[in-house]
Amino acid sequence: MTKSLALTRFRDLHFGQRAVIVCNGPSLNEMDLRPLRKEVVFGLNKIHLGLDRFGFQPRYLVAVNPRVVEQAGKAISQLSAIKFIGARAAHHLPQDALTHHVDILNPPVLFSRDLTHGVREGGTVTFVALQIAFYMGFSEVVIIGMDHRFTFKGAPHEAHQLTGPDLNHFSPDYFSGQVWDNPDLVRSEASYAEARRIFEAAGRRIFDATVGGACTVFKKADYKTILEAQGSAQK
Repeated sequence: MTKSLALTRFRDLHFGQRAVIVCNGPSLNEMDLRPLRKEVVFGLNKIHLGLDRFGFQPRYLVAVNPRVVEQAGKAISQLSAIKFIGARAAHHLPQDALTHHVDILNPPVLFSRDLTHGVREGGTVTFVALQIAFYMGFSEVVIIGMDHRFTFKGAPHEAHQLTGPDLNHFSPDYFSGQVWDNPDLVRSEASYAEARRIFEAAGRRIFDATVGGACTVFKKADYKTILEAQGSAQK
């Protein structure tokens, strides 16, 4: 892989700060997300579908699945966020001042500490966001909206067209009438475990503050307590 010099400006850009990664589970609908206006937020994939209602804007947007980027490329391109787009989806969203293409790594890399060389997908865009956050120097990451439960038919990674409302995401329109790839929870959990190991070895922390989340990999936290208790020093 070729090292991307354009990405070097993100190294330790947020050293010692906190990030909030907002996933796309239905639990977002049970939360007051207005406090995120004071946080450094990573939005994922089609988070744009809820931003007007949620009352915040992400500083960063991460999307690596080509199918997702193809479906939502126009809306993603219109976001004011700095975007990190997986190289496999690059042809759907051209690189510009706010859009960066990121190489995708394969084994033996399990967790990439250097964004300029690429990231490992690990079965979930949340894992990609964690690698980017590590490179940026965040000492604490809070994850919300990672419900980690899905209703689907078939094997992991199989592509299926969803008919009817999407019950697996915060918006019923998220994949309604579109093709989506079945999740792989086992692979995702293995990736999360590696992320936790890397963060903790570096003296950093990851908290899962998802309302009713089913993932057991990360330390749990109440989102109201953790966001209100510390506020934000990184505006």
